[in-house]
Amino acid sequence: MIKDDGLLITGNRGGTNIGESLFRAAGRLGLRAKMVDMADAWRAPALVRRFNWRVRGRRPTRLLRFGRDLVRTIAEQKPVTLLTIGTAPIDAQTLDKIGKLGVCRINYLTDDPWNPRHRARWFLNALPAYDHVFSPRRSNLDDLIHLGCPRVTYLPFAYDEELFYSDPESPKAVASYSAPDVVFAGGADQDRVPYIGALIQAGISIALYGDYWRRFAETRGYSLGHADPQTLRKAICRAKVALCLVRRSNRDGHSMRTFEVPAIGACMLVEDTEEHREIFGEEKNAVLYFSRVDEMIEKTRWLLQHDKERGRLARAAHELIVRNRNTYCDRLQAILRESTDARKI
Repeated sequence: MIKDDGLLITGNRGGTNIGESLFRAAGRLGLRAKMVDMADAWRAPALVRRFNWRVRGRRPTRLLRFGRDLVRTIAEQKPVTLLTIGTAPIDAQTLDKIGKLGVCRINYLTDDPWNPRHRARWFLNALPAYDHVFSPRRSNLDDLIHLGCPRVTYLPFAYDEELFYSDPESPKAVASYSAPDVVFAGGADQDRVPYIGALIQAGISIALYGDYWRRFAETRGYSLGHADPQTLRKAICRAKVALCLVRRSNRDGHSMRTFEVPAIGACMLVEDTEEHREIFGEEKNAVLYFSRVDEMIEKTRWLLQHDKERGRLARAAHELIVRNRNTYCDRLQAILRESTDARKI
């Protein structure tokens, strides 16, 4: 049992943001928690934001002001633990001040800080000032240790049970629309475009959600834009196959969809990685794997031709994920438990 000592979370609010999910998880666990929206640190006129991003090394416009306000909030509310999410806009000096207030400083590192798109020297300098860094990718654990982080732990993504759950539609509703063959939800990384483009070229119908797909000629006409959680849940539920691609620029071995899709109960075609094999087991245990574009096309067509096997795989993946402690409540408990144990050493 985790002692209710007070938790302050800094993250982005709304949608499927992990900070919001962990804050909801704290409420379900009965913890005394508050949340600070870190979007405030980035707010500025568009030209100023672009200047700070491109010229000043991806620096939040209000980095120092946000830090001062956060220290003041912590001094007033006296939480025992500060949990920040991803590239939190808190510099090393601010973290030092927070540490002197007796607060345990934790970061759940949802993106790879060495990703060229997001790499920021001010943030890399801040990471060693945390007491504990949790990463959902094994690929950067050694890098974090070499950077000087005192304690580093692998912690996979999870699913928010309030947003992602089995929500089947009535037979009448199902009969009223034409279900796509494949759904994919995620950003339009350059290395993902050949996979989506190949599905389109193969004549496989696709529902494509996420940012920036309109930038590419191959996918522009198939982009359905950014989806809210309800739309995303319905889209995944309706599709015959849900495609799961990792982000190579993030050195991912799995993604948020790795857990969200099976929680909904969809049949998954999953990029073959060590982490995915660890989560789902051998081929056809709960998912099918692919490593190449041609293999993805071949297995998509096979799944579309085998209705019963799609249903079996969907049920198996759902049971595997839902029954094995993969919610953000479970992840928050693990974060607080491990950090509490570390303070006792």
